[in-house]
Order: sequence, then structure tokens, then C-alpha cells
Amino acid sequence: MTARELLVSGTEELNRAGVPSPRVDAEWLLAHALGVSRTQLYADGDEASADRELVFRELVARRATREPLAYVLGEWGFRRLTLRVDPRVLIPRPETEVLVGRCLELIAELAEPRVLDIGTGSGAIALAIADEHPGARVTGTDSAADALAVASENVALTGLPVELVEGELFAGLDGPFDLVVSNPPYVDPGDVTALPPEVGEHEPRAALIESGATEAIARKAASRLVPGGSLAFEVADGKANPVADLLRAFGYRQVTIGEDLAGRERVVDGRAPR
Repeated sequence: MTARELLVSGTEELNRAGVPSPRVDAEWLLAHALGVSRTQLYADGDEASADRELVFRELVARRATREPLAYVLGEWGFRRLTLRVDPRVLIPRPETEVLVGRCLELIAELAEPRVLDIGTGSGAIALAIADEHPGARVTGTDSAADALAVASENVALTGLPVELVEGELFAGLDGPFDLVVSNPPYVDPGDVTALPPEVGEHEPRAALIESGATEAIARKAASRLVPGGSLAFEVADGKANPVADLLRAFGYRQVTIGEDLAGRERVVDGRAPR
């Protein structure tokens, strides 16, 4: 079959499975199977080899079970980076890219800011900051050894100078830090059944379900930050104001709420007392 015929076949299978964007996903999967870009799929009318067709059909079958596209591909783009991802870590999302952008604003005037990313997962936040602020000294911590294994792969893949530490929250690191950032678990346990199957059935529960991490980080970060240092969170849609109030209650100043690309309030940051 030609690439175009495979695209039609794959799109139909994904559509029957209820995949939200069957054509786009089929393009990604076929490009991955053939080792070409998505635009190149339409430039060549030759038939795909039998082995490449088999690979494509296997990928489509996985996606049809509602396994996330990023896990099927084994990698995902995040800002300027392409990172390895699998079910041991959350898939980096656009709102997290917005969080990184805000972090870069907060440390823009510092030549060598010390940055701590708590719950680093794949390492996306830590690596993106290190990539876009070459002077930053970045550490990523996570309590899950499996997640840190993925982050370690991404450190090696990108060659960026990010230190990884296994442990809860601050993992014995005293600081001081110029910036503490986190995308903590924030899905309300009662909302789990409403999540798309790609999320609720495949992404790691410990990294999804709210368990008090936001409050614990906010409470402890004040003593680990330099005076006037910044704390920044990604938060659930509709929870920005409660998190902002939490930061103010702990003495943080200049608390700011930021919107994601869809206009939803998803980023909250504040400055530690001087």
C-alpha cells in the first residue's frame, strides 16, 4: 500500500476507536514508522515496504487502545526539545511550556540562577530551563526512581547540565535557590473517572492525583529560597485563585496568576519574603 492508502486505513481504524484526532495521529504514526516527516508523507507515492507497513499497523493498534500518542511514539516535543517519554512519566503539555516561559522571565536578569524543579518526571521543565538559560544551575528531584530513570535518559540525550536527585520534595537540598518550580499532582480524586482514557488509564496515578504536594512545597520553599526568590506552580484549571491565596497565607509577595495559550489560569507564582 502507498503512504496515502495507509493513512486512510489508519485514520479509519483510529476513528472507529474513538481517538479524538484520528487523521493527525495516523500521520504521526506513519511518519514515525517510515522515518520521515509528516509533510513528506504526501510527497512520495511509492508503496511502503512490508516491514514498514507492519510497524505502522502495530502502532495504530496500540493507539486504538487509547494508549497516548506520545507513549506509542516513545518521544514528545517540549519547547525546543524532543524528549523520551513512556508510562513511567507524565506527558509534557503546552501549559507546562507556559510555566517554563514564566520561569525564564523570573530568572532572566540573573546570570547564574540556582533552580530546583520538584517532581521533575521526564525532566522536561528542568531541561527546558537549562536549555534556554545557559547560565542556570538546575536540579531536578523526584521521589519515583522510575521517573528519574527517564529523566536521566533525557539528560544524556540532550547533553544539558541538569543534576538529578531522588527524594521527596527538597530531597535534603538546603539551597538557597533563586527559583523553585513544580508541576505537582493536582487532579482531584473525584475527577479521575472523567479523565480521557489516555490520561486516566495510562499516565502514572502518583503524578496525577492531588495529595497535598502544592501546599507542602509552598510551605517549605520559603526557607529554601533566597530573599525575594521565586516559587512557581502549574495548577489545575479553576484552582489558580486558591493556590494564589495559599501562597499569600505563607507570606509570599507579588503573587501572580498567568494564563495558558487557551486563556485558562494555569500558572501561579510568588516571591519569598525578603
